[in-house]
Amino acid sequence: MDDGAAVAGVEAVFREEHGRLLATLVHGFGDLDLAEEVAADAVEAALLHWPREGVPRRPGAWLLTTARRKAVDRLRRDRAYAARLALLRADAERADPAPPPTPGDDDIPDERLRLFFACCHPALPMEARTALTLRCLGGMDTPQVARLFMVPTATMAQRIVRAKRKIREARIPFRVPAADELADRLPGVLHVLYLVFTEGYAAGTGAALQRLDLADEAIRLTRILLRLLPDEREVAGLLALMLLVDARRDARVDAEGALVLLDDQDRGRWDGDRIEEGRTLVVRALTGGPPGPYGVQAAIAALHVEAADVATTDWPQIVALYDVLDRLAPSPAVALNRAVAVAMRDGPAAGLALLDDLRDEPRLQGRHLLPAARADLLRRLGRTEEAAAEYRAALAHVDNGVEREFLARRLAALGGDGLDGTGRAERRGDRAGDQ
Repeated sequence: MDDGAAVAGVEAVFREEHGRLLATLVHGFGDLDLAEEVAADAVEAALLHWPREGVPRRPGAWLLTTARRKAVDRLRRDRAYAARLALLRADAERADPAPPPTPGDDDIPDERLRLFFACCHPALPMEARTALTLRCLGGMDTPQVARLFMVPTATMAQRIVRAKRKIREARIPFRVPAADELADRLPGVLHVLYLVFTEGYAAGTGAALQRLDLADEAIRLTRILLRLLPDEREVAGLLALMLLVDARRDARVDAEGALVLLDDQDRGRWDGDRIEEGRTLVVRALTGGPPGPYGVQAAIAALHVEAADVATTDWPQIVALYDVLDRLAPSPAVALNRAVAVAMRDGPAAGLALLDDLRDEPRLQGRHLLPAARADLLRRLGRTEEAAAEYRAALAHVDNGVEREFLARRLAALGGDGLDGTGRAERRGDRAGDQ
């Protein structure tokens, strides 16, 4: 095997196994920093051995075994860890070990869920909980997490370090909490799963529009969480939202990987099974009490997938649901999406007036979402020069290559200078619609 293939193999395995590997190491050794260090050591060892020996039949198991050995070696060498190693051995001898999980048995809590709940402990600030979990279990590096929170990378790195220190000093246990603890921790876990899915559905950086591995992982973990907590309607709502949005994944890009917005998507390519499951879960999420934010978002997603096309979508009902969502969980993103829905109900001028009210919103600064939305409505109003200026503003802040190419095509269609993913000028056809 050549070095390039070996590196690609290690990267592919690490992306797939990272969360499971880290969670298992943390559960075994009780130290997050140690787990991250020996996981990195195992990857370095794989890069050394796999080019000569080939990728093993069970690469994840190879990485875990290697990481465990390196962790024990570190503990033996490091005096600071000597007492901890003795305690770990004593705990292991006293414990009545549970039988190992059966592969494929989704009813057994995943080790990653233990780490999710530990990282989302109420002793940590909400942003620290989310950032730490995305870093450790979402497979994202610190710059990606910083982008999601719209803060500098150095600031996010400090938050993650402080959160890990808090877990260590407060001796926060790595376990799924008891029933009376769930109310405090569940919102943080749901928020993390939502953000992991969001990054998978619309990757903030890179050459691909979607990171399907992240979307699949968020859905899988949310399914497990719903089995653990079948009466939590917001868990059902979040899973419904994910399934209804993810059902469109195959139609969101064309054969060349270019973005296809909602107006132009082939709805025959949407996943009918996921839509049906999602619609059933929406009913479950909205039955039995006041709705939660995820249930309301799932209801909005259901209205999108139930319509035959964009023109026949129930936009008045969608706007009404955004009004409910704005009362439950107000945010600039909710206000922006509501403005777009109002534009579809009442015309682009009405939507543009609402978007203009968001121009000074600090949490939308430095992002492409607001100028891209304004550009589309200005284009539909025939205000070409203003639309071109907004497309240029959006291009200055977009980091995803597929979205960048789409915005560049829109700009070029207006007679402006579009840029493709390599920075070259282009003047190609327009693609209408909404994501």
